[in-house]
Amino acid sequence: MSSYILIIDQGTTGTRAIIFDEGANPISQSYRQLNQYYPEPGWVEQDAKEIWQSTLSVIKGVIEKSKISPSKIEAVGITNQRETTLFWDKNTGEPLGRAIVWQCRRTVDICEKWKKQGFEKIVKKKTGLFLDPYFSASKIRWAIDNIPSFDFLISQGKILFGTVETYLIFKLTGGKKHLTDYTNASRTMLFNIHRLKWDRELLSMFGIPENILPQPLPSRSIFGKTEKVPFLPSGIPIAAAVGDQQASLFGHGCTLYGDTKITYGTGCFLLVNTGERLFDSPNLITTLACDSKGMPCYALEGSIFIAGAAIQWLKEGLQVVSDPSQTAEMAQRIKDTGGVYFVPAFVGLGAPYWNPKVKGAILGITRGTKKEHIVRASLEAIAYQVKDLVGVVEDTMKFKIKRLRVDGGVSRNDFLMQFQSDILGVPVEKAPYSETTAFGTALVAGLTTGLWSEEKIKFFLKKGKVFSPKMDEEKAKFLYQGWKKALLLLTGKA
Repeated sequence: MSSYILIIDQGTTGTRAIIFDEGANPISQSYRQLNQYYPEPGWVEQDAKEIWQSTLSVIKGVIEKSKISPSKIEAVGITNQRETTLFWDKNTGEPLGRAIVWQCRRTVDICEKWKKQGFEKIVKKKTGLFLDPYFSASKIRWAIDNIPSFDFLISQGKILFGTVETYLIFKLTGGKKHLTDYTNASRTMLFNIHRLKWDRELLSMFGIPENILPQPLPSRSIFGKTEKVPFLPSGIPIAAAVGDQQASLFGHGCTLYGDTKITYGTGCFLLVNTGERLFDSPNLITTLACDSKGMPCYALEGSIFIAGAAIQWLKEGLQVVSDPSQTAEMAQRIKDTGGVYFVPAFVGLGAPYWNPKVKGAILGITRGTKKEHIVRASLEAIAYQVKDLVGVVEDTMKFKIKRLRVDGGVSRNDFLMQFQSDILGVPVEKAPYSETTAFGTALVAGLTTGLWSEEKIKFFLKKGKVFSPKMDEEKAKFLYQGWKKALLLLTGKA
């Protein structure tokens, strides 16, 4: 009798469900887009109810498309947008306000206050993170300070906090489990990555009560069983929970020291596996990932806040394309950007600059600048930001990255992937499957349930299309120097 694994991939722009068979092949999937809300400049929110309804919708859709009996689903796995912060009633499961999305910058002032109080060094030492609005802790503090009666409800033990996977685990288990995994916990700025525990000193510093936090477990764990979930029988184990970028790292088979991948999605996320070794970098964060057994190891990460979101802006903001796929063709109509550089700092700059206050800019415009130049500059900006990260990783680890594995929706843009290889001067290998994040989560779930062994999943890892450098090295160097000059004009640093 065949067994299947259902993966819920809850991302920033939408929710996807994929069913994998015993050969780790995706046999069907369903997707639903999510709304984002921008109530004030720099604020980004989502509706927690909509996140849950979209999850139910894609579960129903993927089962109907697969034409399999839900009773054949052996396990459920969850992968998710990280840092996004949700609060809900412990007894009813009703959300308390909208989710505060990882991109939201409303807590810049809180983080600045904490920096002035001297918290930054201890945060970096214990959590591997920078004191930045990106992470969950300042979002929790903002809610305590600004949501009416929030502090009182916490004192009554009525409020729970979680990132998206915690909320979905709670809902999928009928409100019985309040759990997270190490990869997501390590993104809250409250988790001690050395001891693998919530850090009480940090909680005290930030004024955040421990009783609202979920219990952390390894990604390869049983996080409860389904109960009273429409379209699914009760009793299916939730056998994996992995933050999206760590899931992608695992899905690429990047389980050895130095293995590197980057996901091109709404943002861009570079992770390099560092095994049991922690690196203290002034520009990169240290995070928890999964080793070949699905158990905790360390990784260095650089997060670019705006990648695919810049292409989305070309479509929805400037309206110069009707579909993101048009950008590659438009970029190739012209030989270069005509000296135009675009710094897409819509929500500040992430790694390696960590400047939440800088605004985006298009520089080098002349009377001859056309929409094609803006489109091409937008794509090239993504590649330049990646080169920034790769350079910092190599300097930190004293290790030369010889190949970059890539995935994510924006990696379908062949113009960008070729330009990325040209600017880096190394081969860029695209994943052969479009949903690497879900694939990696399926592998972890299969390990948890015993469906697959560590040796067996090695046979599931395939090689995709490879882009090799074609551009003259001097030209690549010249173009990148132009990018650094644009950053210098905006930030005073390059």
